[in-house]
Amino acid sequence: MVAIGGGTGLSMLLRGLKHCVARRRQELERHPISDLAAVVTVTDDGGSSGRLRREYRVLPPGDIRNCMVALSQDEALLGRLFQYRFHEGRGLRGHSFGNLFLTALSHVTGDFAEAVRVSGEVLAIRGRIFPTTLANVSLEAVMTDGKVVLGETRIARSGKKIRHLGLRPRRVRPLPEVLEAIRQANLILIGPGSLYTSILPNLLVSGVAEAIENSSATRVLIANLMTQPGETQDYSLADHVRAIYNHTRRKFIDWVVASNQGVSPEVARRYRKRGAEPVRVDIKDLQRIGVRCLLDNLLEEHGVVRHNAARLSQLLVEEFIVRHPPSN
Repeated sequence: MVAIGGGTGLSMLLRGLKHCVARRRQELERHPISDLAAVVTVTDDGGSSGRLRREYRVLPPGDIRNCMVALSQDEALLGRLFQYRFHEGRGLRGHSFGNLFLTALSHVTGDFAEAVRVSGEVLAIRGRIFPTTLANVSLEAVMTDGKVVLGETRIARSGKKIRHLGLRPRRVRPLPEVLEAIRQANLILIGPGSLYTSILPNLLVSGVAEAIENSSATRVLIANLMTQPGETQDYSLADHVRAIYNHTRRKFIDWVVASNQGVSPEVARRYRKRGAEPVRVDIKDLQRIGVRCLLDNLLEEHGVVRHNAARLSQLLVEEFIVRHPPSN
């Protein structure tokens, strides 16, 4: 299984899936995932990750750190250590221990991908984690008003609708292990996560979308629960799929998995004030573009709207591994 994304969406998904990963072949009956690979975007330029990226010329470690903690066996201790954030101290304030650890280790090993691998061993993660590319890449968006905005943070804060998203530099090499993981996958999961700042940055790296299109795996887009102000305002689920197809110039999504549980009126009002609404699941439109839809109650509310990681991972395993086992 390969999971592609970034931000909180990917780490949420991995937190649920790790309980289905077999450590040994004898466990496959109870834990049906023999190998789980996470492919993580590296375009973040804000917060602690952005500071380390600028000051130490390393790839942004934040999303990868979150995925490591999500896949770790001991989230209670080592996971808390990696997530520990310094609240004071000149130069330290705002940094998390895990970000500093990955930055230091990448300098010691001379290889960010190797630093990620070794850190995964320290945390005893159930799976593998790969940055999509080792290139120092940034996002560039052309807005509907013609303005060009550079950088993930500026794009997210602009509040404007995006006409087109690209990478700078335009062509960057993927990590070879990413393409190999996609080639070997029986199931490829995309999302959930910000369409323009977590999902598309992975798919725009040279060769990644092509590898997914050529894969014989079942390819599933996990729908976001809410739209994002500016980025995906007024987008239906089919609009999300079309945006992926338009940017990659490839069609490769077999299924979308979405929640059919409505958001409570109180929480919906709070989100509406910020310009966000539940993503509309337009099944007929999805069918017209050749995508099948699987619905279930995947919503969890605690003042904010989130996916229920346990229910989502259980649905994915039951539907795409147990009921319809991959043929390749």
